[in-house]
Amino acid sequence: MKEKVKDALEKVRPMLQADGGDVELVDVDEETGIVNVRLTGACKGCPMSQMTLKAGIERYLKSEVPEVSSVESVE
Repeated sequence: MKEKVKDALEKVRPMLQADGGDVELVDVDEETGIVNVRLTGACKGCPMSQMTLKAGIERYLKSEVPEVSSVESVE
């Protein structure tokens, strides 16, 4: 599952990088399906970061890797 998540994040990264941000995979809990990521660059501290995380990254990961239940941001 971790490799699938990594591959899916690689497809999302160019969109974030176009706005000066990025995403880094921190951990994947295969039992719960929770993916922990760290938003960096312009995404870190951006007022829209939660929307990017949930409506963008989480929605895409869930469509690509059905085992994903949630995507959480960590510092």
